[in-house]
Amino acid sequence: MKHNSTVKEQSLQPAISGTQLQPSTNEPATGELDDRLLMAVHAAADKKALDIVVLDLREIASFTDHFVIASGTNERQVQAIADGVVDTLKKAGTPAARVEGYKTAEWILLDYGDFVVHVFDDKARKFYDLERLWRESKRVELPADLAVDANGSLRTES
Repeated sequence: MKHNSTVKEQSLQPAISGTQLQPSTNEPATGELDDRLLMAVHAAADKKALDIVVLDLREIASFTDHFVIASGTNERQVQAIADGVVDTLKKAGTPAARVEGYKTAEWILLDYGDFVVHVFDDKARKFYDLERLWRESKRVELPADLAVDANGSLRTES
């Protein structure tokens, strides 16, 4: 198996001894986040992203495991948040499979296979309202080393 394969890809690989599929034991439990997903959250917070939310979609969707949803206040900040996430994960050896919406910066989608990062401007986030659309998902409690400030923005504690 290749080193960079995702947990989901690994769980879909046929077992060596036969054609039966083996369940993955590496999948994080609810509330525990993959290191790459945490890097994405921290990278967004470093660019002053607002109202960062992580949704666990594993029980209701087959195309991805998690959504990371964040907002920026203007076009430049939305692009800066997306750039921060892309650059951080690329340096860690995980390039985005696909980036959509970068030019208009109203809604930038960063597809990493087993998680998708959505960076919105305020107006688009309210209009598309992914949290409502995916209300059957579980909202993931973020680690204790992250704190939310008065504006709803994540900040790492010093």
